[in-house]
Amino acid sequence: MKKGQRYSVFPLCAGVLLLFSGYALAADRVVVIPLGGTVGNATAADVVQGKTFSSKAAGKGAAGTLEIRDGSTIYTNSVGMKFSLIPAGSFVMGSPDGGNTSSHYPIHSAEPGRGSDEKQHYVTLTKSYYMQTTEVTQGQWLAVMGGANPSSFASCGMDCPVEQVSWNDARNFIDALNASENRTSCHTTPNTCYSLPTEAQWEYAARAGTVTAFYNGDIINPDGDDPNLDQIGWYDQNSGSKTHPVAQKLANSFGLYDMSGNVWEWCRDRDGAYPDDPVTDPTGDPTGSDRVIRSGGWFINARNARSAGRLRGTPGARSYFLGFRLSLHTGQ
Repeated sequence: MKKGQRYSVFPLCAGVLLLFSGYALAADRVVVIPLGGTVGNATAADVVQGKTFSSKAAGKGAAGTLEIRDGSTIYTNSVGMKFSLIPAGSFVMGSPDGGNTSSHYPIHSAEPGRGSDEKQHYVTLTKSYYMQTTEVTQGQWLAVMGGANPSSFASCGMDCPVEQVSWNDARNFIDALNASENRTSCHTTPNTCYSLPTEAQWEYAARAGTVTAFYNGDIINPDGDDPNLDQIGWYDQNSGSKTHPVAQKLANSFGLYDMSGNVWEWCRDRDGAYPDDPVTDPTGDPTGSDRVIRSGGWFINARNARSAGRLRGTPGARSYFLGFRLSLHTGQ
């Protein structure tokens, strides 16, 4: 490593490392070096077989795309909800402000559209988890809760995200789903229950090892038509002022859809300021009252759909732009 040059290392899945350089490599490229072997690209089969990789020879190998999706990393539950395995690892949460005074070197210049509450800080997630590959759909809501469809866009169909649901409603859905599958001891650690993702889990899963504003690249136009966001999400420039069926845009490398746009998504955490120092398995401000909301939505601009974008709401708030997706502990 050259003097003054810094890298961020991200375990992308069991035994696999992504290594990014703020100088040498573009943010959407990776170097994968097999431990004790020659330079090469890992495959899904390598991951499943538990092969390990090292970043020791970083910068000396070929850049390429790491394919990690495989049937063994996708869990499907009793009502057809699919969950993708997200490995434990570390990442830089928040967005760069372009300054050089923080405790770590910025990966990029100031991110266009960033909010003042997105201070970058190192986060380590010590446990792998499953993340729902899509937002909870209207069909999944009715399969678990029965009764009437709460969605404003009910005419969109059963494959569209459920909305007009509060944080409290999402928790009721989770309780009902856990009960229907006989998942107990859900307030203990460890457990095998569904929950809302923490804010850190949400951003780590959304980024999928990337450091750019979107998981497919930089933000080009925070307040207008953005060509990168057009590929991965529904927002005010392409939605036609309505929600859309899930999984119609490009997924990230964790196999997750609609992590930018369509509907905003509730997180488990109480809203609060980010810390200055590195943190492990954060769960938000213990004293806050509002809950964190992520992802942007069909009615709002590109700046709000960035991986680092944040919103907050009271637990009882409902709106035609509010939905959610679930996380699941790795015991299944």
